[in-house]
Amino acid sequence: MEAKRNPSVVIIGAGMTGILMTIKLREAGITDITLLEKSDRIGGTWRENTYPGVACDVPSHMYTYSFEPNPEWSNVFARGHEIQQYFQKVADKYGVSEKVRLNEAVISSVYKDGKWTVKTSKGDTIVADFVVSATGILHHPAKPDIPGIDTYAGTMFHTAEWDHSIDLRGKRIGVIGTGSTAAQVIPELVDMGAEVSVFQRTPQWIFKIPDGLYSEKMKERFRQNPNMMNRRRVWFTRSLEHIFTKAVIGRKVQRKIMEWGCKLNLRFSVKDPELRNKLTPDYQVGCKRLIINNTFYKAIQKPNAHLITEGIERIDETGIHTKDGQHHELDVIVLSTGFDPTAYMRPMNLVGKEDLNIDDAWRHKVRAYRSLMVPNYPNFFLMLGPNTPIGNFSVIAMSEVQSQYIIKLINRWRENLFDEVEATETAVDRFMAYIKAGLSSTVWVGGCKSWYLDADGDPILWPYTWGKWVKEMAEPNLADLSTRRVVAAPAIAAETQPMARGKKRKETVTAE
Repeated sequence: MEAKRNPSVVIIGAGMTGILMTIKLREAGITDITLLEKSDRIGGTWRENTYPGVACDVPSHMYTYSFEPNPEWSNVFARGHEIQQYFQKVADKYGVSEKVRLNEAVISSVYKDGKWTVKTSKGDTIVADFVVSATGILHHPAKPDIPGIDTYAGTMFHTAEWDHSIDLRGKRIGVIGTGSTAAQVIPELVDMGAEVSVFQRTPQWIFKIPDGLYSEKMKERFRQNPNMMNRRRVWFTRSLEHIFTKAVIGRKVQRKIMEWGCKLNLRFSVKDPELRNKLTPDYQVGCKRLIINNTFYKAIQKPNAHLITEGIERIDETGIHTKDGQHHELDVIVLSTGFDPTAYMRPMNLVGKEDLNIDDAWRHKVRAYRSLMVPNYPNFFLMLGPNTPIGNFSVIAMSEVQSQYIIKLINRWRENLFDEVEATETAVDRFMAYIKAGLSSTVWVGGCKSWYLDADGDPILWPYTWGKWVKEMAEPNLADLSTRRVVAAPAIAAETQPMARGKKRKETVTAE
């Protein structure tokens, strides 16, 4: 029997997905792995986001690798520093930490003749069979384009670039934005005694789920009985799948439950009718990412919190001018304005076949087959790409499903069935039409602006159930893929047609 080939794989990014992919490739027997990380530590978004109050909005026992439960969570919703510690612990346990190359960003990845040539910020060049982009979706902070923003003379920073050297107690702080991050950080600023002005462009729907503490006694029970943790994980997963996920894709009963929960939370949490009216969205619940939070409504009603809804006109050296003619003098401006969710691996220079740059490939639309594969970029996989189910669900679960899909394709390469694999343009067109057909009944087309929308206003989410996504990702549909043999001399390489499902192709390559 012919021995399996051992491919060389470059993984870009040592956050949650990069750590996972390294572990899973090793489990599959693949040992030639290079893991590159642009920063000085692993952890991805949980390394970057250290703002006061940072926490996950997915229950902690659901936000873990399925193979590595964690009995040490302190809260139902894990705090950011504990999540970072968890990923570091997993990376140490599985030998990822000793292999990752820190402070080494990828400058370019160029494909030619069956190989990727990856160049790094340290001047190194790596030649690999496969490239996996595990750069995530929340690593390019979005800065608002407000007139005069560059003239501000005070302290200004994005929540993902928190300046911990500044003592914020007693300061006049302006927070621009009211999304999930703002809902977490605003109560912390209010509670430390700052005068906090919240500049709200659009109010948000907030769903309240109790965020209890796990006692030491409960943690010990988890340590002694891992099945108990697993049952909790399954319970949270099914609850989110059958209520939140189904609500946002258009299931009427679940949508009503979610709407009822949000509206009652607002009604009973905010006593002042005028303030409550300002905090009431005019769009469907779930159109924007639903905020899971228990502290924002209480904080915004305190005397040192001020909700400003008149709209920002411009910024000057000392503060913010709103459209009602008021000038708000501020010592600090905090930009809680989210991220660019479609930047993905950029600003890396990604070049596929025939010198096709990713900026040109995506000039009109960011598209990928099964959220993973881009035509003309063979042996390249984009983790958590467009139309990954995101929503209010665990991205760890999504990455685990995608990692198994990738490994099944790489294993076919190892069995010498092909040298190159990529999605066909026809398959991408069909997949995008399938996505579009499902979007019409979702809440994401409910008349709001959100980071879920691409430049054309189309949601970049999965419009069907989580179970359907898992089922459809269980096995690669080889009829949607184009494979190719690569020989030493490019002039005699044999081009193939898309492979039919379940059939092996016979090829004849004539060498001189």
